[in-house]
Amino acid sequence: MSVSDILQQASPVLPVITLHQPEQAVPLAESLMAGGLSVLEITLRTDGALDAISRIKRVFPECCVGAGTVIHSNQLNNIKDSGADFIVTPGFYPGLLQQARQTSIPILPGVATPGEIMQAISMGFDTLKLFPARILGGPATLKALAGPFPQTKFCPTGGISVADLASYLALPNVPCAGVSWLTPRQLIEAKDWPAITAQAKDFLAEKSGING
Repeated sequence: MSVSDILQQASPVLPVITLHQPEQAVPLAESLMAGGLSVLEITLRTDGALDAISRIKRVFPECCVGAGTVIHSNQLNNIKDSGADFIVTPGFYPGLLQQARQTSIPILPGVATPGEIMQAISMGFDTLKLFPARILGGPATLKALAGPFPQTKFCPTGGISVADLASYLALPNVPCAGVSWLTPRQLIEAKDWPAITAQAKDFLAEKSGING
């Protein structure tokens, strides 16, 4: 499965998750899947992140789990061992991306400038993460980028709120957006899994125009 396929499956949102306790991973994934979300990104910002990915993949192999915030090549072997389905980087670093390709795991590279987009295209990437999206100009920037880069798709991430999500998803070059508000830390710490499921269901129902 390509990154493009993964983002189409994730559409309209990719939950971006930071877990501080690996044992929270399975019930959280279960709650999101029950809410209709089966593609997740676990950021490698905590010591137990790779353990969290492994736990989810063991229990729910059908769940598509990405390893996010990948910034060092020495993370790559452990990412592969964890069973992660895709890799997400916060920025563009050709050396890391070249090594990441050797894992045969799909990669979603982060970019912030037209120059980085051009480098990514030259390396064969056609689906990219725009980060940090809000600070970089949000939907207006993505609309402008569609001119010189008509074949490139973006997953904007960073500072995207519920209120402005629709303006991102209305753009033809945005199949999916990365968001963190579907998995707030307070609900995770409280182990309020039903609330997370309900929040996901409500969001998807509203997004598709379904009532009740």
